[in-house]
Amino acid sequence: YNTFAVMGLVDVLKKLPLIWRTLRETKKNIEREKPDGIILIDFSGFNLKIAQWAHKMGICVHYYIAPQVWASRSKRVEKIKAYVDHVYAILPFETEFYRRYGMEVTYVGHPLLDALTAKEITPKEVFLTTHQLDHTPIIALLPGSRKQEINAILPIMLETAQRFPEYQWVIAQAPGVEDSFYDSFIRQIPQIKRCKNDTYALLNYTQLALVTSGTATLETALMQVPQIVCYKTQWLTYQIAKRVVRLSYISLVNIISNRLVVPECIQDELTVSILTQHVQHLIEGPARTAQLDAYGSLYAQLGGPGASRKAAAAILKNNDL
Repeated sequence: YNTFAVMGLVDVLKKLPLIWRTLRETKKNIEREKPDGIILIDFSGFNLKIAQWAHKMGICVHYYIAPQVWASRSKRVEKIKAYVDHVYAILPFETEFYRRYGMEVTYVGHPLLDALTAKEITPKEVFLTTHQLDHTPIIALLPGSRKQEINAILPIMLETAQRFPEYQWVIAQAPGVEDSFYDSFIRQIPQIKRCKNDTYALLNYTQLALVTSGTATLETALMQVPQIVCYKTQWLTYQIAKRVVRLSYISLVNIISNRLVVPECIQDELTVSILTQHVQHLIEGPARTAQLDAYGSLYAQLGGPGASRKAAAAILKNNDL
C-alpha cells in the first residue's frame, strides 16, 4: 500500500516509473492466467488503464469501489462506460449517477459496515495499559495514512492539542508508517501518545476525534464519535482541485447526508484557532448532540452489511459463471 500511497502532483510524478513498471507486470500476469473476467477495486488512476487494455483483450471487466467521477472530472465516466462492463456501487447516490450515463450498475452497500462489525474491540483496561494511558478523557488524532498528509496536518493538530492539557491526545498510527516518523513530531510533547494497530478501540473510547478527510471520517461517524474533518495538501494541488471538484463538501459523512453534519477545516481554514473553536463546541453542548443525532441515518443509507458478499454474487451472475 505505502508504495503507491501518494498525494499531490509532484509526488505522483516521482512514482511514475514504478507505476508504469507495475502496469506492465500486471498485464503480463493477466495474459498468463487468461481469466474470464477481472475485478478492479478502487485505485482508478491505475485500474482504468488496466480496464482499457483488458476490454481490448475481450475480458469482462467488473469495477468494485468505482472511481468517484461524481466528485470531479465527470467526463471520465465515458471512459469507464467504454471499458467497464459492470460497476458495483458502494455509495447510495452512485447508482443513479452511473445509470444516468447508461451504465450497468449494482448497488451493494459499503464494505466498511462489515469491517466494523467483524472487528473485535480491545477491552478498555487492556487498551489503556497497552498504550500507557490513564482514565483521563481521550481525544483522538487521525492525521491520515500518507506521510505527505501527516506532515501537513499533524503539526496543526498537535499545536491545538497543547491548548487542552486536561485531555489525553492519542495519535492513531497508520499501518506501514514507522514509529520514528511519528516520534519526530511528538518527541518534545510528552503528553501526546501513539496508538498502533488499534484505531477502532481508540475511537470506541475517545470523546472526540480530529480526522483527516477520507474513509476514516465515515468510520468515525459509524462509531458514533463527534469529529472535526481536516484537510491540507500542496498549494498547486489544492488550486487545481478547487477548479475541478464539483462537490459542496469533502467529507463522506457530509456528502452522503447532503448537508453539513461535521465541520470541515480545509487548507487555509485548517488553523489552530479554528480547530480550537470546534473542539470547544464539540466536547459538550448542542453542537455535539446535533452531530451525533445526524449520524443516526448513515447506517441505513449505506445499504446494510454484506457488501462484498453481494458484490461477489453479482459478479458471478454478470460474468455468467
